[in-house]
This record gives sequence, C-alpha cells and structure tokens, in this order.
Amino acid sequence: MSDDLTPNLALPFLLPAQAQKHVTVNEALTRLDALVQLAVMRRDLSAPPSAPAEGERQIVGPAPSGEWAGQAGRIALFAGGGWQFLTPRAGWRAWVVAEGRALVHDGAGWTDGPQMLGVNTAPDAVNRLAVASEAVLFTHAGGDQRLVLNKAGATDTASLVFQSGWQGLAEMGLAGGEDFTIKAHDGAQWFEALRIDRTSHALLAGGGALYHQGNLLGEVTQAGGAVTGAVMERGTGPSGDWLRLADGTQLCHHVMAGSAAAATTWTYPKPFASAPVVTGTVVAGVLSVLCLDAPPDGDAASFSLRDGAGARRGDDVHLLAAGRWA
Repeated sequence: MSDDLTPNLALPFLLPAQAQKHVTVNEALTRLDALVQLAVMRRDLSAPPSAPAEGERQIVGPAPSGEWAGQAGRIALFAGGGWQFLTPRAGWRAWVVAEGRALVHDGAGWTDGPQMLGVNTAPDAVNRLAVASEAVLFTHAGGDQRLVLNKAGATDTASLVFQSGWQGLAEMGLAGGEDFTIKAHDGAQWFEALRIDRTSHALLAGGGALYHQGNLLGEVTQAGGAVTGAVMERGTGPSGDWLRLADGTQLCHHVMAGSAAAATTWTYPKPFASAPVVTGTVVAGVLSVLCLDAPPDGDAASFSLRDGAGARRGDDVHLLAAGRWA
C-alpha cells in the first residue's frame, strides 16, 4: 500500500504544502460514500448498464467486457460521469439490491453470507453451525413450523443423534437407508429398536413386525416356523367356518345333516397339516351320537349319526375339527 493512501480503504492522504487540497478531500469522500453501507444493484452484469445513476455501484460479473473488461469481482462505482473500480478485501460486506441478499468477501471472491456460524461456541469444517445453549427455540411465523433434514442419496444419512459426554447413545432418522429407524447404543455397538418399512408400511421392532389394529387380522402365514403374516385369520365357505392362529392352530366348524342311508363326508373349509380331532353335537330329541366311520385325515372326515340300536339317523350335527394348519 502506498504511503499516500490509508491501509484499509485506500483513501488519499493530504500531503504537506499540497495544492488544491479540495480535490484530494473530495476523492476521499467519494470513496467513503461508495464503500460505507455498501449496497450494489447487481452482481451478475458483464457490461455496464446503459443509464447508470450517479453513485451507482455494481459488483462486476465473472466475464466482463467493454469498459469493465478485466474487472471481474471488483466494485464498479459510477461517479463524475465515468466508472471507477474498487478492490474488495476479505471481510467486506455488500447488500445486493436485486436479490435482497447479503454477500461477504472471503479474500478470493464474494460468497453468500458466512460459511460458518457459532453461537457461544466455535464452529468447524464439519459442524458449520454450532450452538452452546440450554435450549434452542424454533417458532412459527404465523403458521406451520418444519425442520427439514435432506440427504444426498439413498445410502446416505439424515438423522438426529443423541449424545452424552460426546458419546452417541441414540439415533433416529434415515440412517444409511430410506426406512425410518430408531437405534440405540449398548456401549459396544448400535442396535436397531424400531423400523418403519417405507415399502410395506410395516412397523418392525428388533427385526420383527409389531401387531396393532391394522394388521392383527388378515392372512396368517409362516416361514420356517416364524410368523410372517397376521395373528388371526377367519373365513367362511360352503363347507363351514374356519379360524387360523399364527401359532399354527386351526379350528373348523360346520352345521350339516347326517344321512340315514350311508356315511356322510365333511370336507373341511380349510385343510389341516395332519389329522385333526373331530367332535360334534347332534340336534335330536332322542339318542343320536356322532360316530366316525374311519380315522379323519387332513382334508375330510367321514361320519354317521347312530341311535341306541346302531341305526343311522339324518339329524343335524354341529361339527368341530381342531388341529394344526402348520
């Protein structure tokens, strides 16, 4: 910096025995007027505007031409009918009127505001926003209030981590995937406590599904002895009603008439994995009992209704088969 100029804003000094001191003073005042409370019209122009106002300021765009050639990033001041160019320094701030945005010069170029912010503590390259406080308040501006965490890709992470003594103990969010999870740390490793499957909509706890009003009833299924469907399944068909439980238990019920002429076959409304226990209650005014004519199998039972003399009867009977479907 020349001895004739101030070190920060490059304002000209008055020299001893200098003539026309007003010229130097006016030049310094013009520069001060341009730099103090710096507000530029735009920052993207590559050529001067056609009709600039006296005192108008612009940040020269990245590929300037004409009168602005070679002045990229500098402050262009229109004063006295011509353009002057001022070189910004690190820490200078400028308000861009066209964008309603504040810029900060980092010594190499203009940036959109501070790159780090610390409130009562120091930020760093990873924690660019750091706050040391007993509480942090986010409140509405007349309507909703939403905190958004956005990650780059499907295998990246967007989560909240809860720590004690700088040791992570719990985490919730999209951790390395796109299902919402809640995890905890047992002192040695992380384990998953809850997961919401974004495809099936299932709520899983410790890797297994949780049962609730929405999935308690439905199709009962198993895979390798493990429950993979609902807890209970109930249905009705031409040959009766059935109830299946997730543990493999199955009940079938049917009301039908026996035959006085021959054995009657009941085909269960749902098959069993093996022969069930078949019982029945006969509706009759005299002695009439259920007799199985052959051992039942997993698909059907053959029976007759007989009186005290052993003769077949055609009474109605309530049949119940209890066994396992899996």
